[in-house]
Amino acid sequence: MENFKNRRTIRKYKQKDISDNLLNDLFESAFRASTVGNMQVYSVIVTRDDQRKAKLAPAHFNQPMVQEAPVVLTFCIDLNRFSKWCKQRNAEPGYNNFEWFVTGAVDTLLVAQTFCIAAEEKGLGICYLGTTTYNPHLIIDALELPELVFPIATITVGWPAENPEQVDRLPLEGLIHKETYHDYTLKDIDRIYSYKESLLTNKQFILENRKETLAQVFTDVRYKKEDNEAMSKLLWEIMKKQGF
Repeated sequence: MENFKNRRTIRKYKQKDISDNLLNDLFESAFRASTVGNMQVYSVIVTRDDQRKAKLAPAHFNQPMVQEAPVVLTFCIDLNRFSKWCKQRNAEPGYNNFEWFVTGAVDTLLVAQTFCIAAEEKGLGICYLGTTTYNPHLIIDALELPELVFPIATITVGWPAENPEQVDRLPLEGLIHKETYHDYTLKDIDRIYSYKESLLTNKQFILENRKETLAQVFTDVRYKKEDNEAMSKLLWEIMKKQGF
């Protein structure tokens, strides 16, 4: 358990490959993750080819690790495979809807997180890319995903070439609710976010972005309302285009 507490995101990797045997061993562990109905409605696209990585990079705002990591993994909701199996066995599938998009997302993310834990146990470093749902159409095109297959998480994997500082986390009291949800008072919010706001790196973010508070960096710079709404619209449109 101590390893979990010490984990950190790795964005720089050694120029050292990951063998197919090791990768498959990690997948075998990851695919034991919990799944609704034992249906495993997910697929993973393994990208090693430099040209294919270059095609993926714009979808992830050209973050360097996409092309520098030896392996890029795109974890996808996949209702295509299960639906085809149903049809071939004289059963009519009904999984092209929002309920099963969400169910598929849960299954896929459980697998992705289990893979990350297994990879880090073997000494590998990983970076979760939150950009996957920003530009799903670009990923769908780059990876030639058919209907009912949708990218939901991307993980870069490699042997660490850095040992960065851990980023902050909120205290347990800010995240755990006993028995029922207990809403936050103004004093609760001040206490829960006090450490985050006290960090020099976060104070620097405020100065660099010419804002008054750290919260304004999030709302006015990093994750703006208009951008969120535009990406939500795109996400919904691409979901429908992919058959959901």
